[in-house]
Amino acid sequence: MTKPIHSMTSPIDRRDMLSAMAGGMIAGGVWGQVAAEESRSAGQRLRLLCVGTANRAAANIREVRDQEIVGLCDVDQNYLDKAHAEFPNAVTFRDYREMIDAMADQADAIVIGASDHHHAPAAIRAIESGLHCYCEKPLTHTVAEARKITEAARRKGVATQMGTQIHAGANYRRVVEIIRSGAIGDVTQVHVWVNKAWGGGELPSTADPVPPQLDWDLWIGPAAKRPYAKGQYHPAQWRRWWEFGQGTLGDMGCHYMDLPFWALGLKYPENIQAEGEPPHPETCPLGLTVKYQFAASDQHGPLELIWYDGNHAPKEIDGHAVPGSGVLFVGTEGKMVATYGQYQLLPEDKFADFQPPEPSIPDSIGHHAEWIKACKDGTPTTCNFDYSGPLTETVLLGNVAYRTGGAIQWDAANLKVTNDSQANQYISKTYRSGWEV
Repeated sequence: MTKPIHSMTSPIDRRDMLSAMAGGMIAGGVWGQVAAEESRSAGQRLRLLCVGTANRAAANIREVRDQEIVGLCDVDQNYLDKAHAEFPNAVTFRDYREMIDAMADQADAIVIGASDHHHAPAAIRAIESGLHCYCEKPLTHTVAEARKITEAARRKGVATQMGTQIHAGANYRRVVEIIRSGAIGDVTQVHVWVNKAWGGGELPSTADPVPPQLDWDLWIGPAAKRPYAKGQYHPAQWRRWWEFGQGTLGDMGCHYMDLPFWALGLKYPENIQAEGEPPHPETCPLGLTVKYQFAASDQHGPLELIWYDGNHAPKEIDGHAVPGSGVLFVGTEGKMVATYGQYQLLPEDKFADFQPPEPSIPDSIGHHAEWIKACKDGTPTTCNFDYSGPLTETVLLGNVAYRTGGAIQWDAANLKVTNDSQANQYISKTYRSGWEV
């Protein structure tokens, strides 16, 4: 991106009460007077359970460490021991099901930072126990799980937040304000791209010894059993495998598609078409292009959103050189390219004297801080599951279309593909006994 115009640096039995009040609540939103009164006061620390203690999970724990960490869970004993040394008063577990069952009445909320295939089993169990929930992106491993978690959180009235941390940044707010102001006219198309690639490889043909610190059976969790293979799954490579992750689209889609979702008030697409290398039964692609079609709404006309990742990521769009990852809004009166920290209006000469509208979206107190505050007083979060659920569904539908091998038509109301019955096998999945969602 050349010469950006603007740059930004970036107690009471709570479960019974929440269940009784569920009919009038919004997940992550306003709970009503009684719920606010029974929540922990601003001066009290939340009692938190943490699923996962290393890597992304460790980053989340750092953001909530000023609260009271009462439970820690990790399948890797080395990771767990390191976290426990920092929070010696926390009770430690290897199995989050046991932690939630044992400690739900001694905790207020849960922070989930495990691999994608564990998000829904942990989150649903916690939400049904009345715990407020912070969960990393993508919210779930399947489309059906995203809908189930969204509905459960709404029904239980808990405060929720998905881990799309950049949503709290000032630059995203300014982009949303400018798009909504009509500066580039009516947006008809959005390009979203990431030059990262999680994919490729073949199923290992041999089994390696399981490291002594790792409980491999618990790591597999709800997935079908398979032998341990060194360097192939734990701790990071799981994103490449359909059984555990959703590739680059699953990893980064919720971050970058978040911006057009917010700015344009997107919900569910009607048609999705994907292009890439022939689908592999085990691993995600090294490059993907997905075209989402959204019907007109009161916030936008008919809209096409195109996603590119890996070796499909463009270096130029519509004659404009673009950075390695970003978003390009195409409007009837101009264009805007945006990254996490900056934006630029195009053509440059037309917008040389552009003055952005006065800020109207309040600055965030911090992505995790929003959620902590919501847990205590019921104020809304900006990435609650009512918002993040549809975003996650849309992201994951791109992989459904890709694995199906053609265009799919999506019936959001009934949670099914209408033009290809075979595609519906990828909307949900089968769980190992004891891990059902």
